[in-house]
Amino acid sequence: MHEAMPRDAATGIVGLDDVLGGGLERGRTYLLEGNPGTGKTTVAMQFLMAGAKAGECCLYITLSETEDELRSTARSHDWDLENVDLYELVPPENLLDDEQQQSLLYSSDLELGETSKRVFEAFERVRPDRVVVDSLSEIRLLAQSSLRYRRQILALKHYFAKSGATVLMLDDLTTDTNDKTVHSVAHGVVRLEELAPEYGAERRRLRVIKYRGRRFRGGYHDFAIETGGVSVFPRLVSAEHRMPFERDVLGTDSEAFNALLGGGIERGSSVLVLGPAGTGKSVLALTFIKTAISRGERAAMFVFDEEIGLLIQRAKGLGFDLQKMVDDGNLVLDQVDAAELAPGEFSSRVRRCVEEEGARTVVIDSLNGYQAAMPGEHALILHMHELLQYLNRQGATTFLTVAQHGLMGNMRSPVDVTYLADTVILLRYFEATGRVRRAVSVVKKRTGPHEDTIREYQIGSRGVTLGEPLTGFQGILRGVPELVGDPNLLKRADA
Repeated sequence: MHEAMPRDAATGIVGLDDVLGGGLERGRTYLLEGNPGTGKTTVAMQFLMAGAKAGECCLYITLSETEDELRSTARSHDWDLENVDLYELVPPENLLDDEQQQSLLYSSDLELGETSKRVFEAFERVRPDRVVVDSLSEIRLLAQSSLRYRRQILALKHYFAKSGATVLMLDDLTTDTNDKTVHSVAHGVVRLEELAPEYGAERRRLRVIKYRGRRFRGGYHDFAIETGGVSVFPRLVSAEHRMPFERDVLGTDSEAFNALLGGGIERGSSVLVLGPAGTGKSVLALTFIKTAISRGERAAMFVFDEEIGLLIQRAKGLGFDLQKMVDDGNLVLDQVDAAELAPGEFSSRVRRCVEEEGARTVVIDSLNGYQAAMPGEHALILHMHELLQYLNRQGATTFLTVAQHGLMGNMRSPVDVTYLADTVILLRYFEATGRVRRAVSVVKKRTGPHEDTIREYQIGSRGVTLGEPLTGFQGILRGVPELVGDPNLLKRADA
């Protein structure tokens, strides 16, 4: 081993190193387990290539896949394994010709001993700094009993430890899944899992089950396998991301809207825009994006429900030139397919926009689409809590839209997140004088006072235009108001 080597061996996967608290401590033996297809081989290859790139000697010992299969996997990711030694360990019986196979039977003792001997020979020949053994299932089958299997793993561990090599053993869990022998022997254990939702692509996640003497990031972390390798998205912990900023009040171009909001929205807070379909939730959010960019800030909008091309075209007719905002580098417009995206990957996208692109206004349109990416409502609440807390602590102002079920009368939301938001803006349809109209009100604001009136608003070429408070009506939020004041109020608003 080289003196100048860092204490930890980087896995080559930034997110995984984050989860592991820096990487894999050198000179130890680790277990990477998971069912076939979860990505063990890909992670192992990235681990070895990271070592080779750092000038370390690396060895991949395969008992289950052929060398040709491994090189084919590498080519699918555009990888070059030139600096990684691949040793295909052919089972002893395959070395015999057909006649000998018929007359000579190898006992499992001989096979296990021969296999170990050839592993040691390959190791002595290469003298690697990093080793991958793929997979332990073959050794478990040869050992036949838990006692012999444990002894064999211990022998391999002590042998590798004497040389100071960092070893990653793979287990595909295809034999006895209840055998936790290697868990107690290994210095650390990482499990990969694959989940198949009822609709959409499979989801993958990992968990560090054990890591001796190391504070690692617990819980499940989403990851994806794409061309180029594995990307791990560490679970977001908002408490780790505090940033000082000035909590000034952000207004809009509309004096009436600012009055309704009690002056504006405080920086670093979250706003929930709640209402039935078609009430203009997205347009209202675009109003805040436009004013943020006019202040010289950057913004990001994550669109779940609408095709971006249609949104750009529709917004242009309402006075919002989104394409110009994008071309000028002031707006990140991201189309999100909830069926294809894991929640952790979405959080990672938001973080990238805030930390790398410098976005200070973030719009998630809508929470209904975001919910579709979650395994359940409880998980949605937890994800949203951490994401909103993170954005608040970064000084970003967040706008979430939620489409309620129904159009008029009593309505309900698919999930209640009103208690998470600092400000709640409620949009409603109501019928008056034979026309369907829209009303807006602020029903909650943690950060200060707000107007308690209900105002009619219209959506046109100038975006959202607010009228005077509808003090002459009652029952607007139910959708069927009663006129109790000046009957000319709405006529003046139409004018």
